[in-house]
Amino acid sequence: MTFLSAAPLPADVLTAFADGSLRVIDLTAPLSAATPVLPLPDGMVPIPRFRLEQLAHYDMPNEISLQNGIHTGEHVGTHFDAPLHWETGRDGEDVGSVPAGKLVAPAVVIDKSAECAANPDYLLTVEDIVDWQASNGPLPDGGWLLYRTGWDARSHDQDLFLNADAEGPHTPGIHPDCARWLAEEAPVTGLGVETVGTDAGQAFRFDPPFPAHSHLLGRGKYGVTQLQNLAQLPPVGAVLIVAPLRIVGGSGSPARVLALVGGGPDAAASTPASQNGEN
Repeated sequence: MTFLSAAPLPADVLTAFADGSLRVIDLTAPLSAATPVLPLPDGMVPIPRFRLEQLAHYDMPNEISLQNGIHTGEHVGTHFDAPLHWETGRDGEDVGSVPAGKLVAPAVVIDKSAECAANPDYLLTVEDIVDWQASNGPLPDGGWLLYRTGWDARSHDQDLFLNADAEGPHTPGIHPDCARWLAEEAPVTGLGVETVGTDAGQAFRFDPPFPAHSHLLGRGKYGVTQLQNLAQLPPVGAVLIVAPLRIVGGSGSPARVLALVGGGPDAAASTPASQNGEN
Protein backbone atom coordinates (compact mmCIF):
# COMPACT_ATOMS: atom_id res chain seq x y z
CA MET A 1 0.00 0.00 0.00
CA THR A 2 1.31 3.44 -0.92
CA PHE A 3 0.77 6.31 1.48
CA LEU A 4 0.71 9.86 0.19
CA SER A 5 1.60 12.72 2.50
CA ALA A 6 1.71 16.48 2.28
CA ALA A 7 5.03 18.20 1.92
CA PRO A 8 6.59 19.35 5.19
CA LEU A 9 6.27 22.95 6.25
CA PRO A 10 8.97 25.24 4.86
CA ALA A 11 11.90 25.59 7.23
CA ASP A 12 11.51 29.36 7.34
CA VAL A 13 7.98 29.00 8.76
CA LEU A 14 9.19 26.69 11.52
CA THR A 15 12.09 29.04 12.24
CA ALA A 16 9.71 32.00 12.42
CA PHE A 17 7.63 30.23 15.07
CA ALA A 18 10.76 29.24 16.99
CA ASP A 19 12.29 32.73 17.10
CA GLY A 20 9.02 34.55 17.74
CA SER A 21 8.91 36.42 14.45
CA LEU A 22 5.64 34.60 13.69
CA ARG A 23 3.22 34.62 16.60
CA VAL A 24 -0.14 33.07 17.40
CA ILE A 25 -2.76 35.33 19.00
CA ASP A 26 -5.80 33.60 20.48
CA LEU A 27 -8.96 35.52 19.60
CA THR A 28 -11.27 33.07 21.40
CA ALA A 29 -13.31 33.88 24.49
CA PRO A 30 -13.33 31.23 27.25
CA LEU A 31 -16.42 29.03 26.97
CA SER A 32 -18.21 28.25 30.23
CA ALA A 33 -21.56 28.46 31.96
CA ALA A 34 -20.84 32.17 32.48
CA THR A 35 -20.50 32.90 28.74
CA PRO A 36 -23.03 35.60 27.71
CA VAL A 37 -25.89 34.38 25.52
CA LEU A 38 -28.04 36.49 23.25
CA PRO A 39 -31.63 36.77 24.53
CA LEU A 40 -34.05 36.21 21.65
CA PRO A 41 -37.37 38.03 21.13
CA ASP A 42 -40.56 36.66 22.68
CA GLY A 43 -41.91 33.68 20.79
CA MET A 44 -38.49 32.35 19.75
CA VAL A 45 -36.87 29.33 21.38
CA PRO A 46 -34.11 30.62 23.69
CA ILE A 47 -30.48 29.74 22.98
CA PRO A 48 -29.33 27.19 25.56
CA ARG A 49 -26.37 28.24 27.69
CA PHE A 50 -23.19 26.21 27.70
CA ARG A 51 -22.83 23.58 30.41
CA LEU A 52 -20.80 20.46 31.13
CA GLU A 53 -22.39 17.26 32.38
CA GLN A 54 -19.91 15.09 34.24
CA LEU A 55 -20.06 11.52 32.93
CA ALA A 56 -17.01 10.02 34.58
CA HIS A 57 -14.37 11.06 37.11
CA TYR A 58 -11.23 9.37 38.37
CA ASP A 59 -12.57 9.43 41.95
CA MET A 60 -15.67 7.44 41.03
CA PRO A 61 -15.59 3.67 41.59
CA ASN A 62 -14.00 1.80 38.68
CA GLU A 63 -13.28 5.00 36.74
CA ILE A 64 -9.84 5.96 35.42
CA SER A 65 -10.78 8.96 33.26
CA LEU A 66 -12.55 12.28 33.28
CA GLN A 67 -15.33 12.67 30.70
CA ASN A 68 -18.03 15.27 30.22
CA GLY A 69 -21.08 15.69 28.06
CA ILE A 70 -21.32 19.07 26.32
CA HIS A 71 -24.62 20.92 26.18
CA THR A 72 -24.78 24.19 24.26
CA GLY A 73 -26.35 26.09 21.41
CA GLU A 74 -24.48 26.33 18.13
CA HIS A 75 -24.27 30.11 18.50
CA VAL A 76 -22.78 30.47 22.00
CA GLY A 77 -19.47 32.10 22.83
CA THR A 78 -16.90 32.64 20.10
CA HIS A 79 -18.70 30.95 17.23
CA PHE A 80 -18.99 30.57 13.47
CA ASP A 81 -22.14 31.40 11.48
CA ALA A 82 -22.64 29.29 8.34
CA PRO A 83 -24.91 30.52 5.52
CA LEU A 84 -27.54 27.95 6.52
CA HIS A 85 -28.02 29.87 9.79
CA TRP A 86 -30.33 32.45 8.15
CA GLU A 87 -33.42 32.12 6.01
CA THR A 88 -31.68 34.03 3.21
CA GLY A 89 -28.98 31.35 3.15
CA ARG A 90 -31.23 28.33 3.59
CA ASP A 91 -29.86 26.70 0.41
CA GLY A 92 -26.26 27.46 1.37
CA GLU A 93 -23.54 25.59 3.20
CA ASP A 94 -23.99 24.03 6.60
CA VAL A 95 -21.02 24.34 8.92
CA GLY A 96 -19.92 20.78 8.13
CA SER A 97 -19.58 21.48 4.41
CA VAL A 98 -17.61 24.74 4.53
CA PRO A 99 -14.36 24.07 2.64
CA ALA A 100 -11.35 23.97 4.96
CA GLY A 101 -9.47 26.26 2.62
CA LYS A 102 -11.93 29.07 3.38
CA LEU A 103 -11.22 28.79 7.11
CA VAL A 104 -7.64 30.08 6.76
CA ALA A 105 -7.47 33.51 5.15
CA PRO A 106 -5.98 37.01 5.45
CA ALA A 107 -7.66 39.43 7.82
CA VAL A 108 -7.79 43.18 8.30
CA VAL A 109 -8.93 45.12 11.37
CA ILE A 110 -11.01 48.30 11.36
CA ASP A 111 -10.84 49.94 14.78
CA LYS A 112 -13.86 51.96 15.87
CA SER A 113 -13.43 51.37 19.61
CA ALA A 114 -13.28 55.10 20.40
CA GLU A 115 -16.51 55.78 18.55
CA CYS A 116 -18.22 52.81 20.24
CA ALA A 117 -17.08 53.98 23.67
CA ALA A 118 -18.84 57.27 23.01
CA ASN A 119 -21.90 55.67 21.40
CA PRO A 120 -22.71 52.00 22.13
CA ASP A 121 -25.15 52.00 19.18
CA TYR A 122 -22.40 53.00 16.72
CA LEU A 123 -22.85 51.51 13.24
CA LEU A 124 -19.98 50.86 10.84
CA THR A 125 -20.66 52.55 7.50
CA VAL A 126 -19.44 52.13 3.95
CA GLU A 127 -17.78 55.54 4.32
CA ASP A 128 -15.83 54.24 7.34
CA ILE A 129 -14.46 51.39 5.23
CA VAL A 130 -13.68 53.63 2.25
CA ASP A 131 -11.76 55.98 4.55
CA TRP A 132 -9.89 53.04 6.07
CA GLN A 133 -8.96 51.75 2.61
CA ALA A 134 -7.50 55.13 1.68
CA SER A 135 -4.85 54.61 4.37
CA ASN A 136 -4.50 50.82 4.44
CA GLY A 137 -5.32 49.50 0.98
CA PRO A 138 -8.18 47.35 -0.27
CA LEU A 139 -10.03 44.71 1.69
CA PRO A 140 -8.49 41.26 1.16
CA ASP A 141 -9.97 39.12 -1.59
CA GLY A 142 -11.35 36.01 0.10
CA GLY A 143 -10.32 37.34 3.52
CA TRP A 144 -11.98 38.60 6.69
CA LEU A 145 -13.00 42.03 7.88
CA LEU A 146 -12.59 42.16 11.67
CA TYR A 147 -14.52 44.99 13.34
CA ARG A 148 -12.90 46.16 16.58
CA THR A 149 -15.32 47.91 18.95
CA GLY A 150 -13.64 47.34 22.32
CA TRP A 151 -16.67 45.29 23.34
CA ASP A 152 -14.54 42.30 24.41
CA ALA A 153 -13.72 44.23 27.60
CA ARG A 154 -17.33 43.64 28.66
CA SER A 155 -17.50 39.92 27.88
CA HIS A 156 -16.97 38.78 31.47
CA ASP A 157 -20.42 40.07 32.47
CA GLN A 158 -23.74 39.24 30.75
CA ASP A 159 -25.37 42.56 31.63
CA LEU A 160 -22.42 44.70 30.57
CA PHE A 161 -21.98 42.69 27.40
CA LEU A 162 -25.61 42.93 26.27
CA ASN A 163 -26.05 46.49 27.60
CA ALA A 164 -29.84 46.27 27.48
CA ASP A 165 -32.58 48.59 28.69
CA ALA A 166 -36.32 48.81 28.05
CA GLU A 167 -35.60 49.34 24.34
CA GLY A 168 -33.45 46.21 24.07
CA PRO A 169 -29.68 45.66 23.74
CA HIS A 170 -27.41 48.56 22.83
CA THR A 171 -24.28 47.18 21.18
CA PRO A 172 -22.32 48.28 18.08
CA GLY A 173 -22.90 46.77 14.69
CA ILE A 174 -23.10 47.30 10.96
CA HIS A 175 -25.26 49.86 9.16
CA PRO A 176 -27.80 48.13 6.87
CA ASP A 177 -26.27 49.78 3.78
CA CYS A 178 -22.82 48.62 4.87
CA ALA A 179 -24.04 45.08 5.44
CA ARG A 180 -25.44 44.98 1.92
CA TRP A 181 -22.22 46.44 0.50
CA LEU A 182 -20.06 43.89 2.33
CA ALA A 183 -22.26 41.11 0.99
CA GLU A 184 -22.65 42.26 -2.59
CA GLU A 185 -19.60 44.36 -3.46
CA ALA A 186 -16.75 43.75 -1.00
CA PRO A 187 -14.35 40.88 -1.79
CA VAL A 188 -14.26 39.53 1.78
CA THR A 189 -15.47 36.06 2.70
CA GLY A 190 -16.68 36.99 6.17
CA LEU A 191 -17.13 39.44 9.02
CA GLY A 192 -15.73 39.04 12.54
CA VAL A 193 -16.94 41.02 15.57
CA GLU A 194 -16.40 41.26 19.32
CA THR A 195 -20.10 41.50 20.16
CA VAL A 196 -22.57 38.67 20.83
CA GLY A 197 -23.61 38.57 17.16
CA THR A 198 -22.64 40.15 13.86
CA ASP A 199 -25.57 42.58 14.08
CA ALA A 200 -26.08 45.60 16.31
CA GLY A 201 -28.15 45.24 19.45
CA GLN A 202 -30.94 47.32 17.90
CA ALA A 203 -30.80 45.50 14.54
CA PHE A 204 -34.19 43.91 15.10
CA ARG A 205 -35.57 47.37 14.26
CA PHE A 206 -33.65 47.67 10.96
CA ASP A 207 -34.86 47.00 7.42
CA PRO A 208 -34.30 44.15 6.89
CA PRO A 209 -34.05 43.01 10.49
CA PHE A 210 -30.55 41.79 11.35
CA PRO A 211 -29.06 42.96 8.04
CA ALA A 212 -25.55 41.57 8.62
CA HIS A 213 -27.03 38.09 9.01
CA SER A 214 -29.52 38.58 6.19
CA HIS A 215 -27.16 40.01 3.57
CA LEU A 216 -23.87 38.25 4.30
CA LEU A 217 -25.21 34.77 4.96
CA GLY A 218 -27.61 35.16 2.06
CA ARG A 219 -24.60 35.70 -0.20
CA GLY A 220 -22.80 32.62 1.09
CA LYS A 221 -20.45 34.57 3.34
CA TYR A 222 -19.64 33.85 6.98
CA GLY A 223 -19.69 35.40 10.43
CA VAL A 224 -17.52 34.97 13.51
CA THR A 225 -18.58 36.54 16.79
CA GLN A 226 -17.44 37.23 20.36
CA LEU A 227 -13.80 37.63 19.37
CA GLN A 228 -11.22 38.92 21.82
CA ASN A 229 -7.76 40.50 21.59
CA LEU A 230 -8.35 42.28 18.27
CA ALA A 231 -6.36 45.15 19.77
CA GLN A 232 -3.25 42.98 19.36
CA LEU A 233 -3.66 42.63 15.60
CA PRO A 234 -2.26 45.03 12.98
CA PRO A 235 -4.69 46.77 10.62
CA VAL A 236 -3.35 44.58 7.80
CA GLY A 237 -1.14 41.52 7.55
CA ALA A 238 -2.70 38.97 9.91
CA VAL A 239 -3.83 35.51 8.85
CA LEU A 240 -7.01 34.22 10.48
CA ILE A 241 -7.62 30.56 11.33
CA VAL A 242 -11.27 29.76 12.14
CA ALA A 243 -11.87 26.23 13.45
CA PRO A 244 -15.56 25.36 14.03
CA LEU A 245 -16.65 21.81 14.69
CA ARG A 246 -17.55 20.00 11.46
CA ILE A 247 -21.21 19.50 12.39
CA VAL A 248 -23.26 17.86 9.64
CA GLY A 249 -26.36 19.97 9.11
CA GLY A 250 -25.17 22.54 11.63
CA SER A 251 -26.03 26.20 11.23
CA GLY A 252 -22.97 27.19 13.25
CA SER A 253 -20.54 26.04 15.89
CA PRO A 254 -18.44 27.24 18.80
CA ALA A 255 -14.99 27.83 17.33
CA ARG A 256 -11.37 28.33 18.25
CA VAL A 257 -10.19 31.40 16.34
CA LEU A 258 -6.47 32.13 16.02
CA ALA A 259 -4.50 34.84 14.25
CA LEU A 260 -0.97 34.54 12.89
CA VAL A 261 0.91 37.83 13.07
CA GLY A 262 4.45 38.92 12.40
CA GLY A 263 6.76 40.54 14.89
CA GLY A 264 10.27 40.13 16.19
CA PRO A 265 11.28 38.60 19.52
CA ASP A 266 10.93 41.97 21.27
CA ALA A 267 7.31 42.29 20.14
CA ALA A 268 6.54 38.74 21.18
CA ALA A 269 7.94 39.36 24.65
CA SER A 270 6.46 42.83 25.19
CA THR A 271 3.36 41.46 26.90
CA PRO A 272 3.27 38.19 28.86
CA ALA A 273 1.35 35.44 27.06
CA SER A 274 -0.80 34.91 30.14
CA GLN A 275 -2.07 38.48 29.78
CA ASN A 276 -2.43 38.87 26.03
CA GLY A 277 -3.98 35.62 24.85
CA GLU A 278 -0.83 34.62 22.99
CA ASN A 279 0.39 31.03 22.77
